[in-house]
Amino acid sequence: MPQPFLRFSLFLFVCLWAACRPERPVATTRTPPTQVAKPAPKKPASAPVAVKPKPVDTVAFEPLDQSIAPSPKREFRAVWIATVDNIDWPTKRGLPAEQQQAEYRVMLDQQRQAGFNAVVVQVRAAADAFYAKSMEPWSEFLTGQQGLAPSPFYDPLEFMIQESHGRGMEFHAWLNLDRGTFGKKSSIAPGHITSRKPEWFLSYGDRKLFNLGLPEVRTYVASLVANIVRNYDVDGIHFDDYFYPYAVAGQTIRDDEAYRANYNGMNKNDWRRSNIDKVILELRDSVRSVKPYVKFGISPFGIWKNQNTDPEGSATTGGQAYFDLYADTRKWALEGWVDYMVPQIYFTHDHPRAPYRTLVDWWTRNCGDRHLYIGNGAYRVGKGGTKEPSWNNPTQMPNQIRYSRSIKPTLGSVFFSAKSLQNNPLGVRDSLQNSLYKYPALVPPMAWKDSLAPQSPRDLKAAATTSGVELYWQEPTPASDGDHARYYVIYRFDGRQRQYRTDNPQYILSICQGENNTRYLDKTADPTKRYTYVVTSFDRLHNESREVAVLVNPVVQESVRAGK
Repeated sequence: MPQPFLRFSLFLFVCLWAACRPERPVATTRTPPTQVAKPAPKKPASAPVAVKPKPVDTVAFEPLDQSIAPSPKREFRAVWIATVDNIDWPTKRGLPAEQQQAEYRVMLDQQRQAGFNAVVVQVRAAADAFYAKSMEPWSEFLTGQQGLAPSPFYDPLEFMIQESHGRGMEFHAWLNLDRGTFGKKSSIAPGHITSRKPEWFLSYGDRKLFNLGLPEVRTYVASLVANIVRNYDVDGIHFDDYFYPYAVAGQTIRDDEAYRANYNGMNKNDWRRSNIDKVILELRDSVRSVKPYVKFGISPFGIWKNQNTDPEGSATTGGQAYFDLYADTRKWALEGWVDYMVPQIYFTHDHPRAPYRTLVDWWTRNCGDRHLYIGNGAYRVGKGGTKEPSWNNPTQMPNQIRYSRSIKPTLGSVFFSAKSLQNNPLGVRDSLQNSLYKYPALVPPMAWKDSLAPQSPRDLKAAATTSGVELYWQEPTPASDGDHARYYVIYRFDGRQRQYRTDNPQYILSICQGENNTRYLDKTADPTKRYTYVVTSFDRLHNESREVAVLVNPVVQESVRAGK
């Protein structure tokens, strides 16, 4: 059989065998049926709960306040209260203690009402004392006889400090530096320093003056200051313009012996100025060493030097503290020996030899980084006569205040003296109370003494009541330097504010004295208006904390109380 035929037959057989082979079963994976969850049995529906909608305050923000403050928020406003010769207080020697106290309270109330925030009270007039804890005798200007205690007994300095602080006013103790006696007719107590240490004094005119060229005299005066600072809660120690005496015709300062013993190669004029420099430094150190927070200030004669004697002087032609009183007052300010200067600029704007503006301008350039307050002569208002007719112009003093305010870094004014403001010549006190001092001012802080702000009040709350809006808060914790809040300031703004103009004193509603005085009732609030209240803390040196604020919405609060 041919080969091709055999191969074809074999191929055909294989194909037929494959086609007839039984098919093998294929294994498959079965997916179990999905279990359908049975629906939970329905719970019986509970009764609907009535939800009282909370009132929504949709108070819009007030427009930004871009107004100019009508007066400075920070300004030292003080008055001198002179006790020597009973210029201001007490009005007479030997008044009963109760009458002395009543006079002082009336004086303080008048000054506080006029917008003042400090008093500078003379507590040592002539090697005497208006305070009990003193090595010098009671003042004759207090009791009528030097060394005689007030009756019934009280401590005038302690009393005056308490009364001043209770009204939110700083108290600066003012001491005279050079007088041992006030005059030949002055009463002198047995054992007075002029009797015990006659070698310490110079006779000049009808007075005995401390010889400031003696180191032991300077140390003695500094010890008096340290004693006051240690024993009394004063805010400041203050000295006036009496260093070496103002010239008296026919009189000579006879300090040759002290000069020969202590001149140290200097001429006499420079030696005298050096003596005053030394006593200023000793006085400063006596304050700082006991209570560093107590301020130290000087009120010198207004002219340091005239420009015709020194190019650095003022464009004036009057007396000169540098040459006449041996007081280098400019140096004390520029070197930072004092905390504040109060130059006595008791001149009118148009004074021919010492114009007010000229001297204010000069002092603003020569006070260094210390506070500058201007001493104003209220006692001259209405008494110009024909020589200085500008003092008879009722706008003279108000314009002086406006001018000094406008020139930085002037930070306030001190007026001589309290009696003049009480008498209100030409309406000067009215001008202060109703215009210039209409809004309250806070004492400027002194960063070189304390720059750390206190903590803010805690947990401020407010409630609209039938009597007004009641505010209450918690005393803040002490600051990191240990300072507590000394007082609180409450500001009030209409509506809701995006920013708080706490720089504007017209928004100051109240100043709450005392660290524990943490409640206030605003009886002047309009019950139909919304207010934002801001409260801040202040420490002893008048640093201000950050604000805490609360919005009071009487309409919403009334809705809540009514259950609407």
